This record gives sequence, C-alpha cells and structure tokens, in this order.
Amino acid sequence: MKPFELSVAVEPRYVADQSNPAKQQFVFAYTVRITNTGERPAQVISRHWVITDGDRGEQDVRGLGVVGQQPLLAPGETFEYTSGCPLTTPVGTMRGSYHCVGENGVPFDVEIPEFVLAMPRTLH
Repeated sequence: MKPFELSVAVEPRYVADQSNPAKQQFVFAYTVRITNTGERPAQVISRHWVITDGDRGEQDVRGLGVVGQQPLLAPGETFEYTSGCPLTTPVGTMRGSYHCVGENGVPFDVEIPEFVLAMPRTLH
C-alpha cells in the first residue's frame, strides 16, 4: 500500500427531465466516490475534466475543489458527490484528474478513467 493513494469510481446517468433532445440539450449527472486507499490522510485540492461530445468537441474544465469543497480524507474514508454535465449530443465521454496533497504537503495527481455519458437506447 502506498502512503498517499486515492481511488475514484464514477456512476453516470442521463437526466431525462432536464434534457430536451429536440433542442439538442442532453443533461447527465454523475456520482463520484473518492476513497482514500492509502496509509495517510490526503486532501483533494482541485479538479480537471475533459468532456468530449459525440461530435468530438472538447471542453476543458478546471476548478478548485469538488462541489465547493476540498475534502480531507483519512485512510479508509470516502467522499461522495453528484454533479452534472450538459451536452449537445446524446453521447459523450468524460475523463480527468484530481490534484491532491498528502498530509506531508507533497502534491500528487489521481487519474479519473474515462467514462461514457449516453442517453438510453443510443448505444448498442
């Protein structure tokens, strides 16, 4: 086990009641679980997302914290939040990273593997 290590799991979903396919408005929500799988406390400082729509258009989103917080996670602790993403296509992807700091002040990055955003019945 590493002294500083966080694992990330994401569950995306389509939000039909906020979407309007006739106007090319597709809204997705995603719930993220960040778990400290390391041996020491670590804090999430900022986020970086690359959002790609079905036309290969990319948005680069950076900001401090997650949902207005910079959670400090003790070993074994999990922080969960839900956020949203509008697209102009019914299918897209998201990937990114969290910039974190260990309790010793040393920064490290945690990759967020790519996941698919898809309106139901659009992928085979």
